[in-house]
Amino acid sequence: MSDKIQAGLRGEASTVVSPANTANTMASGIPEVYASPMMIALMEGAAADSVAPLLDEGLTTVGILVNVKHLAATPLGHTVRAESELLEVDGKRLVFKVEAYDEMEKIGEGTHERFIVETNRFMGRVLKKVKA
Repeated sequence: MSDKIQAGLRGEASTVVSPANTANTMASGIPEVYASPMMIALMEGAAADSVAPLLDEGLTTVGILVNVKHLAATPLGHTVRAESELLEVDGKRLVFKVEAYDEMEKIGEGTHERFIVETNRFMGRVLKKVKA
């Protein structure tokens, strides 16, 4: 594992709310506002992308825990920005603070954990399940 992966590392990702990423599309029956699962995915992406360039070859990270509150709705056409900050490195376990904002306010906050894995070994285990 890279010594460059240290607490304080920050990441960011953004998207525009469209019909494809609304709660209505997620079958919740809610009007067309940004969906909680999409916000969580954006937060995970910000965290994953922040460490990806620092990982040794053949390694990747996978999400293992999400604890997030969706605080406010965001309508179509607005931009959502997710931010991550690496709080803790515990061996291969990475703990992030995550937040999301739209153009008006904070819309989400929480924590997210990722685990560093060997890509080939991880996918080998997944393929065993596919063949079973």
